[in-house]
Amino acid sequence: MPLSRFTPRHGLIVAPSWVGDAVMAQPLFMRLHERHPGLVLDALAPPWVAPVLARMPEIRTVHRNPFAHGEFNLKGRLTQARELRAAGYDAVWILPNSLKSSLVPFFARIPKRIGFTGESRYGLVNVRHHLDKQKTPLMVARFAQLAERPGQLPAEPLPRPRLTSSPENQARTLAQLGLKRPEKLVAFCPGAEYGPAKRWPAVHFAELARRLHHAGVAVWILGSPKDHAIGEEIVALAGLATEACHNLCGATALDAAIDLLALADAVVCNDSGLMHVAAALDRPLVAVYGSSSPGFTPPLSDRATVVSLKLSCSPCYKRECPLGHLDCLNKLLPGQVWQALPAGLTDPHPGAHTISIVPMTGGTP
Repeated sequence: MPLSRFTPRHGLIVAPSWVGDAVMAQPLFMRLHERHPGLVLDALAPPWVAPVLARMPEIRTVHRNPFAHGEFNLKGRLTQARELRAAGYDAVWILPNSLKSSLVPFFARIPKRIGFTGESRYGLVNVRHHLDKQKTPLMVARFAQLAERPGQLPAEPLPRPRLTSSPENQARTLAQLGLKRPEKLVAFCPGAEYGPAKRWPAVHFAELARRLHHAGVAVWILGSPKDHAIGEEIVALAGLATEACHNLCGATALDAAIDLLALADAVVCNDSGLMHVAAALDRPLVAVYGSSSPGFTPPLSDRATVVSLKLSCSPCYKRECPLGHLDCLNKLLPGQVWQALPAGLTDPHPGAHTISIVPMTGGTP
């Protein structure tokens, strides 16, 4: 049956393996519900991404994808396909472009398997879209294209991602962690899973924490267990007590981090998954960009300010600085981020540097 005359009733999303990508996929889910009233939409996602999808009202159930990055495990995929076949899905949207991501939907015999051609997935993906990077420079638009017929671009403007965090969830998270929300709170997210070339230096985060402390603002540092060491470094360099600068990296699961970010008066972060989470929670946000570009994966929020030096060598999209100096982040000083924070949080600071706000257009990797 042609896609134009096909009305799915019970659909599955094969979700990306990155938190930020999963957030940027939410406008696709919104569009699918607009296109197909009454659609029930579930997701298949890695456990580290599942909590984000669980905070999206468009997704009913999240099935856990147990396979690690790069793991083939044909036997395991066949087993999972049998389980999904019993659910009776009539359509699946496969967001990753890898061959492996399309195997379970194929083995599950889901009739309509929609995705980009990628890795010669002929037959595995039977409703094939082709990527035009010039016409869809933003990742969010590339995902949203999958709600259309092949060859048709998504209508603009796209809806913005919106994650949910109820007062009840926030209160429960605070109680579980033994925390009390300070009168004024800024969250730092100093990690970036992709690599060091996306991480603003700990010494700059520490200086910003000191400035916030003098303005009566507490700092909570959020991230994964991998970010615990940099969180400790920030606390040590700042020289502040725990109540002024609290390292929570690794102490919270992702669902708890979502609730803590929702409580913040503002968020300062690198180009990372938590940046996209903060934007989807509609928090005032300062996003620090070095080796990457907001022209591809910007924070999707009117309350976000992008800060960048726009050096001639960036964006390079490298995990580590190929020139060995990381000037794009080392020379981006705390005063610039301080100036970008909401005025109600800070007093004017003498000598603050000029912000370079990057337009949300530009090249893609």
